[in-house]
Amino acid sequence: MKAALMAKKFDVAGRLVTVESTGSGNVNDTYTAIFRTTFSEERFILQRINKRVFPRPDFIMENLRVITGHVHKQLEDEADRADRIWQLPRIIRAKGGLDYAVDGDEEYWRAISLIASAHSYEHVQGLEHACEAGIVLGQFQRLISDVPTADLHDSLPGFHITPSYFQKLDDALKTAEGQARLNSVSEAQYCLKFIEQRREWSHILENAKEKGELQMRPIHGDPKIANIMIDDATGKGTCIVDLDTVKPGLIHYDFGDCLRSCCNPAGEETKDLSSVVFDTDLCASIIRGYMIHARDFLTPADKAYLYDSIRLITFELGLRFFADFIAGDVYFKTRYEGQNLHRARVQLKLTESIETRENLIRKVLENA
Repeated sequence: MKAALMAKKFDVAGRLVTVESTGSGNVNDTYTAIFRTTFSEERFILQRINKRVFPRPDFIMENLRVITGHVHKQLEDEADRADRIWQLPRIIRAKGGLDYAVDGDEEYWRAISLIASAHSYEHVQGLEHACEAGIVLGQFQRLISDVPTADLHDSLPGFHITPSYFQKLDDALKTAEGQARLNSVSEAQYCLKFIEQRREWSHILENAKEKGELQMRPIHGDPKIANIMIDDATGKGTCIVDLDTVKPGLIHYDFGDCLRSCCNPAGEETKDLSSVVFDTDLCASIIRGYMIHARDFLTPADKAYLYDSIRLITFELGLRFFADFIAGDVYFKTRYEGQNLHRARVQLKLTESIETRENLIRKVLENA
């Protein structure tokens, strides 16, 4: 088994016991490796980096080295004043001294430490869990807010630049296949109308960046609830994992995506569109936790665009799902015909729910 062979290439004491496939991610192949000596055991995460998604795995690892080195030092400096033991995975070097190992097929593998005695959830478990998710995201953003963006690679160019996804939709609609898929069901035509009505508005964060109102900072890139680790002993958030998408960006992408993914209890794959509602109680709990640490680095302009980020990132994902449906399902994995169209409808319905609750969400943000 290739994973077992690659596990042995990393600088870990002892002999390999087993390598087990783990995780439910759609990008990298993930395993848990177990090594033992006569008196100890070490477990770590082994991953094959997907080059179709990340064409420069070395960029991923260089970003990871910058971020973990910076954060680990800060956590140690602040440990005596913290209300919990904060953690962040460390890179385990390959025996050759690099941060990764390359197999015979030119595939990149990396090893990172396992956050023990903690686990994550696929869905928000309640208001307290939502608050902890906000605390963890705010803490992580605070810790990395002073990392110079020049020190980080843009490992995913164009990611979360909402207007750029319209080009993919426009290109797909120019094809005969795209027109056929658009006209195949009335729901597709409804989605297109909904999306077109918001085309100009979709530039809101990019326009603010160009005017200098919003500044580029390091971001996590994928702060969904499944990446928030909760300490088994205390019930408190201990860290955020899956740092492959760390890169320069607007912190609003993280904030908006966290709220989008956490505040729709029905989930992204629900078949009942009537159940898709933006839960403002969960929203308020996340924001309350987030502001504990985020108020240290948020500017007045940052705060002014937080509502827009929730609406925009939700809309963006709906746009991406719809564009992929029109293009023939070439990016997102599907299990049945029309799944990406249905995913788009869920996100656009959630966007609509957010829009109808704008005044309430803004009030929560103002009072946070």
